[in-house]
Amino acid sequence: MSTSVFWLITFSFGLACIVFFASFYGIRQIPLNEKVSAYECGFDPFGDARSKFDVRFYLVAILFILFDLEVAFLFPLSAAPVLDGIGLACLSVFLIVLCVGFYIEWRNGALDWS
Repeated sequence: MSTSVFWLITFSFGLACIVFFASFYGIRQIPLNEKVSAYECGFDPFGDARSKFDVRFYLVAILFILFDLEVAFLFPLSAAPVLDGIGLACLSVFLIVLCVGFYIEWRNGALDWS
């Protein structure tokens, strides 16, 4: 059993290496004007790409992911036809924790941009 798993992993790794190197070295790499132009934004990039971002960008991104996941968690509970007492209590506790966290973030100024 273990030898077949070893050969399967070895074959998979070897095949992945072959496909990777064949796709990298088997194509012509000619940069065209369309490929090196500004993408979707409409203007050429300015400044250095390695400049530091303000922490607020990261904070807003993390808050968006956090609240997006919470809404994704709430949707199946709201679509359930009947919630029993335990389900309703869990939903209420979750919403209270969500509202308290949102209030704390708002009070600390995490949502203020200026």
